[in-house]
Amino acid sequence: MAKATLTISSKNYSSWSLRGWLICRMAGLDFDEILQGHDDPSTRAELLLLSPSFLVPCLRHEGITVWDTLAIAEYLNERFPGSPLLPKDLAARTRCRSICGEMHSGFSALRSALPMNIKAHHKGFKVWAGAQADVDRIVAIWRECLDTHGGPFLFGAAPSLADAMYAPVCFRFSTYDVKLDKACKAYVARILALPDVVAWAEAAKLEPDELEELDVEF
Repeated sequence: MAKATLTISSKNYSSWSLRGWLICRMAGLDFDEILQGHDDPSTRAELLLLSPSFLVPCLRHEGITVWDTLAIAEYLNERFPGSPLLPKDLAARTRCRSICGEMHSGFSALRSALPMNIKAHHKGFKVWAGAQADVDRIVAIWRECLDTHGGPFLFGAAPSLADAMYAPVCFRFSTYDVKLDKACKAYVARILALPDVVAWAEAAKLEPDELEELDVEF
């Protein structure tokens, strides 16, 4: 049995669970998954964007409990300083923290208009103006990072915390057929092809459709 457990909710719907899970995988942490059922009130609140404080993902490791996604990342970065979560260069590390913080606290229009749903695909989906502004900002972040650090990931050769934080956006852009330039389209394909991301998506597709509120037709 692993020394750590990570409590998550739906793999199909929960973007925060994906982020926390990827962060633990990137850090090289040996952990067991605990899946919180859809009938749990806090899970439904999270998935329906009704809760101001998400308690999943929740990491328990060697007597320590930490549940905020960025707090999990900072904890694992301290415990595993050789991990690729944060760049070694100060300027890059600061930039990485900034864009991760922006994802953590922003893009509410995108979250509402393009909810996470890995199993769905809405070809020709029309993104309304408020959400499009969020899309444009994310694309600008990606372009700047890829240009500055040379790719293939946001901060260079290996996936980092930033890539984990923006991975659910790659799923959203794929689900809702969001039009992207060549570089950003290639970045989305690169993230969705990562072995851990592929494994997550395969598990998501096996989940039953238990939340009718999130399966509406657009």
